[in-house]
Amino acid sequence: MEINNNIQVLYNEVLWLQEVIHNVISTYLEHEGERPHWTQIPQPNITNEESTYAQFVLKWELNSYQRLALALALAPQLKPEILDVFFGRNKIYDRGFTEFGGIIEKNHSGFLPTGQTLLFLITAIEPHLRNKVLEIFSKENILIKEQVIFIEETESFIPEYNGVLAFSKRWFHFFVTGEKPKLEHSSSFPAQKITTHLEWKDVVLNDVVMDQVLELKSWLQHGNTLMKEWELFKKIKPGYRALFYGPPGTGKTLTVSLLGKVSKREVYRVDLSMIVSKYIGETEKNLSKIFDIAQYKDWILFFDEADALFGKRTETNSSNDRHANQQTSYLLQRIEDFPGVVILASNLKGNMDAAFTRRFQSMIHFNMPEISERYQLWKNAFSGKCKLDKEIDLWQIAEEYELAGGAIINVLRLCALSAITRNDTIVTKEELLEGIRKEFKKENKTITTI
Repeated sequence: MEINNNIQVLYNEVLWLQEVIHNVISTYLEHEGERPHWTQIPQPNITNEESTYAQFVLKWELNSYQRLALALALAPQLKPEILDVFFGRNKIYDRGFTEFGGIIEKNHSGFLPTGQTLLFLITAIEPHLRNKVLEIFSKENILIKEQVIFIEETESFIPEYNGVLAFSKRWFHFFVTGEKPKLEHSSSFPAQKITTHLEWKDVVLNDVVMDQVLELKSWLQHGNTLMKEWELFKKIKPGYRALFYGPPGTGKTLTVSLLGKVSKREVYRVDLSMIVSKYIGETEKNLSKIFDIAQYKDWILFFDEADALFGKRTETNSSNDRHANQQTSYLLQRIEDFPGVVILASNLKGNMDAAFTRRFQSMIHFNMPEISERYQLWKNAFSGKCKLDKEIDLWQIAEEYELAGGAIINVLRLCALSAITRNDTIVTKEELLEGIRKEFKKENKTITTI
């Protein structure tokens, strides 16, 4: 069974780790006798293994130091008792060995390894190998780049390597089940993947807006070629930054979703409610989680209602003003350095800080649809099973009532509910006007009956 094989391969890695730990601690504490270096302890042979873990190690040609880091992070989940040896006491000071690192949590009675624990295993006998640990935790290392393992954040005054060395839950799930890991919306990843069932032909925009959107689409298709083969990286910054602005319901989110669909890129909408914090430094930390994960992925990052994060800076009359301005400056730098595509959406262009707008490659105004566009939106909305009564003059409806595409879809929902309640698929004129009336009421508008 595939899962059993996957687990056995992981288990073998941890058993190898157990031998390494015994070797290093014995050599470090006894200071006598000749022992083989831990790198001479045979690693599990995974050359012919088909497990997901083995394929990952082989694909990325992980060395013994990287495999040691993986095994150490895995141990608390697979065989936590092999780490109990780190509870040994220093007889001189009658306390644990500081150099072993590790912590104990109230919900886990065993030893949780930290970055310091890995540092000890690699450098206890050969301090000059510290650079190997630095390489493992470098942002360029595949284990960090793909968030397979990570060191939990610590307080600013505590050494960085004192954070727990953790194994990503989604990667652990992948290595056990073989199912591709998915990023779940959470406090550690405050963004959500968005998709659409619609196609490019379904989006209704005027010619000016469509031309600008097609420029962005072209970058998504050819940007990598321009940067690498045409060597434009020597002259322009990586990535692409765009601002979509205009009233709600005018197609901003749909357009972003379709751009992702046609370019075969995942689109993640950043959850600003989980990003923005009143506490100094927290907003930056939350944003950092997004950018660090997305840094090496071919994603589109979408900041909807971006005014909350990217608003205008103010004069520094108070510490709060300084904090807000520092926050905006941090965002500006992260967006400018991001090598992927960032799209910001706002209802009003004037709400955005000028420092941001100067750095946008595209600023696209999604205005309210004109009569012909509204007519097409109405036709698209009622092109399925739910139909309009033949007596309804759709052009007259489009001409009379100024509604955005999002509002028209809301009307469709109301009309469909009314029709199915009558056990019918045809929407009457009265039901259509009632739906329009409810949409107008949201904006304190009234309608005149046709």
